[in-house]
Amino acid sequence: MKSIYLCRRVFVLLVGLSLSFSSFQSVSVRAQARRQPPSSDQKKNKRPPEGQQTEEQKQEPVPTEILGKPQDAEKLSVTTNLVNVDAVVYNKKTGQPAIQLKQGNFAIFVDGVKKDITNFSTPEAPITITLVVEFSKLGETLGLYGNGGMEAGQMEVIRPMAMFLSNFITPADYVSVIAYDMRPTPITDFTNNPQRIQQTISLLLRNTPAFSETNLFDAIKLTLVGGRADSVVLEDSKEAKSDYAGMVSVPGGRRRAVLLVSSGLDTFSKINFDQARKVVQNSGIPIYIVGTSQMFQKKYGDQMDPGRGANIRGIPIDRMTFLQAANTLTTFAKESGGSFFPVTFEGELPAVLGSINAMLRSQYSLGFKPDDVADGKSHKIVVKVDVDGDGQYDDKAYVVKAREVYNAPKAGSAGSKAGSGKQ
Repeated sequence: MKSIYLCRRVFVLLVGLSLSFSSFQSVSVRAQARRQPPSSDQKKNKRPPEGQQTEEQKQEPVPTEILGKPQDAEKLSVTTNLVNVDAVVYNKKTGQPAIQLKQGNFAIFVDGVKKDITNFSTPEAPITITLVVEFSKLGETLGLYGNGGMEAGQMEVIRPMAMFLSNFITPADYVSVIAYDMRPTPITDFTNNPQRIQQTISLLLRNTPAFSETNLFDAIKLTLVGGRADSVVLEDSKEAKSDYAGMVSVPGGRRRAVLLVSSGLDTFSKINFDQARKVVQNSGIPIYIVGTSQMFQKKYGDQMDPGRGANIRGIPIDRMTFLQAANTLTTFAKESGGSFFPVTFEGELPAVLGSINAMLRSQYSLGFKPDDVADGKSHKIVVKVDVDGDGQYDDKAYVVKAREVYNAPKAGSAGSKAGSGKQ
């Protein structure tokens, strides 16, 4: 009897240990899914002491010209002594980009007045691009219902990101990746290291979204002008928060762009649409957008209440919400000089990403000095091109995609004085 009793006690003890271990694994997996960086008192993105390098820096030297200090939206609204305009020119009929143009082929008009082009660079310059990916439970749900449960819902946003990183980033280019849900989280800072790029793709494939909220406007602000954010996930940081340098810190000599993979939905960002729009206008950086949730809308849009009747992941969404989201993405793309591609089927992605890559590779960088005005108003920019050099602008045959506006500072602001830097 004693031996039977002892065996029972041992069996119960083993079962208890097994359950404890399973619970520990479950908690560990959930913690990893939230992508929370470790915390410590050491600063995250600081440079190593003089004469020393980290292992990552030894393998992957980042050029100093793409490192900059973080800025905020208030500073970006300041007009400075140079306005950058990135432009893409392509034939209306064939869609082929014009890639051998000179400075004399271009003209810039501000409020109808022609400006001298003071800076010019051709498409041979390398590309610095940030990929911004919506990675939320809301987006996961839309993707899951859109594909009929055939695969994980988050693949709708991971697939275009992975395809672009794998097929279109060259050794001369630099890329960073930001994933956002409740808040934007930098996954990797600027890199051209294939190993780091693969780590980025693998990280998102291994994890599932943690929050339903999708705060697009906050992600746009951090991407373009930088700020305080979660530490870069793939760096060995011991601090939870770090200063992040936005795309405006990248000099105009390099071609700059943002690739956004998003539904366009925003739940409760700290800034509103108008503020985000001003950040986009002032940055002068083209935003190319792959629109998601299109299949969900085609399947269920007609069944949705037009007036806040539906509820997805606890968030009220209706047909009007999706229309507003599409308008948001269209506006960001148009005013920044980029393009918006609403993608419904997976088979469309190669052509869409190929088009985006072609535009990136044929992007000219122009610059002009604005008038010394401090009216706090938006000023319209129009770029025209004379492809054959005959003195006539080729508006009927060619399309020029470029930013459409810049905002002058208000009188008495810091930027109304003799400014420095680039807008």
